[in-house]
Amino acid sequence: MKNILWMTALVIVLTSCKEKAKETLEITETEAVTEEVNEKWITLFDGTSFDGWHVYNGEGVPDVWKLEDGAMVFSPTKEGHGEGANIVTDNEYTDFVLSIDWKIGEGGNSGIFWGVKELEALPEAYQSGPEIQVLDDERHPDAKVGATHQAGALYDMVAPSSKDVVNPAGEWNTCVITINHKTNEGIIVLNGEEIVTFPVNDPEWSEMVSKSKFNGWEHFGKYATGKIGLQDHGNMVAFRNIKIKEL
Repeated sequence: MKNILWMTALVIVLTSCKEKAKETLEITETEAVTEEVNEKWITLFDGTSFDGWHVYNGEGVPDVWKLEDGAMVFSPTKEGHGEGANIVTDNEYTDFVLSIDWKIGEGGNSGIFWGVKELEALPEAYQSGPEIQVLDDERHPDAKVGATHQAGALYDMVAPSSKDVVNPAGEWNTCVITINHKTNEGIIVLNGEEIVTFPVNDPEWSEMVSKSKFNGWEHFGKYATGKIGLQDHGNMVAFRNIKIKEL
């Protein structure tokens, strides 16, 4: 009888040890996967400096861009400052997921570019880089031009499937942009909702461009590898929590 009790206790102990070891292994594996995912994200803006950014076709970051409360804020010295203070990343990217928060001022207009090439012949980033629209849909006249000019759109090419996900001027929006040439996918997710999809490779890409205002532009959308850019459109705009994951 004692032997039976002893053997039963031994089985219980061994089973418990195996379960604990399994749980420990599962936790370790989960932590490893989480750590691996986190390691893929590269911070492009940590809220404390403009390291990794510079003015398009130039050096340094103009004084119209400020650091405020963990965000980079474009504050024009006067309304209608105009373009010319677009900023771009130091590094270039090809296939990636870009996560960025943006907040637009009342009546404001701005944009997020990718595939930007700095060329002396091109004075503006939008001449090469396609744009995700950043806009105050309620007040800016561009929103009345058509849905392809509204916030979240692939500017002048693909309209968002919903405009109800956009927070109003003065409030933060989270935009996640996926550009993947391997799978021929462009995806825009705004505030957690997928609102735009589009091809990024030819012939589909060029066909889409041919139906837009960019038809005939020599350099527009021609570069699979390029820089991320933020637009000076003469209106107050802020960006924060900028990170990228290369695919």
